[in-house]
Amino acid sequence: MYLRGLSNFKYSVKQKIHFQDLGNMRYKDAWDYQENILQENVAVKTLLRELENGVIAPATSNRQPTTSNYLLFVEHPPVFTLGKSGDMNNVLMSEAHLAKLGIDFFKINRGGDITFHGPGQLVGYPIFDLEKFYTDIGRYLRNIEEVMILTLAEYGLQGDRSPGETGVWLDPDKAGYERKICAIGVRTSRWITMHGFALNVNTDLNYFNMIIPCGIQGKQVTSLQKELGRVVDMNDVKEKVKRNFERVFDVEILDDRQ
Repeated sequence: MYLRGLSNFKYSVKQKIHFQDLGNMRYKDAWDYQENILQENVAVKTLLRELENGVIAPATSNRQPTTSNYLLFVEHPPVFTLGKSGDMNNVLMSEAHLAKLGIDFFKINRGGDITFHGPGQLVGYPIFDLEKFYTDIGRYLRNIEEVMILTLAEYGLQGDRSPGETGVWLDPDKAGYERKICAIGVRTSRWITMHGFALNVNTDLNYFNMIIPCGIQGKQVTSLQKELGRVVDMNDVKEKVKRNFERVFDVEILDDRQ
């Protein structure tokens, strides 16, 4: 269980996370927004290092600059994204044909292979300074999985991990019944994270027939709607995910609208 030991962070003060719900936003706009936040945090880290090494003189103010943590929620219009280690053979249609269908396509700088984002899917982008938590990417990924597993449990579903395959699954150990419900792919720069997770809530799963999801052959993709047999309230899912982020990462989430 990855909840244990999370109180042993480098910083004894509970970290504050700025939450923003971006609503419906095109993928490229959200990507640029993430990049801007990441680069602002990297600039702060560069300044702190220069202060520490005496490259520049400290400011007269006693307030030391610090990085900020964010959790962004968004829904995207239909888009396929291919990670930096992805294989174009896992995209089963040409980019030209996808464009005719109104589906965007991007090669991006996260880990992982091909995945789909679209309406009815909760996409989350945690932009965390892991040096305020722990410098362990594997642990970070497992904790995002734990957030999703706890959220699924609130709907009576048993989410689980599949060895060697990042993300959250249903019945990963039952051959022929494995169903992926949440994809995860991240990037880090100077221990600042970006990209994140995509949880299928009321997602049109037909889009996944156009790709080999995450480059994994012979396994299914599912959604909360399909598993529960009903449309699921997206706002309810968002609140559960936020609460479970607070629980797993031992943080306080602040709504930037307040």
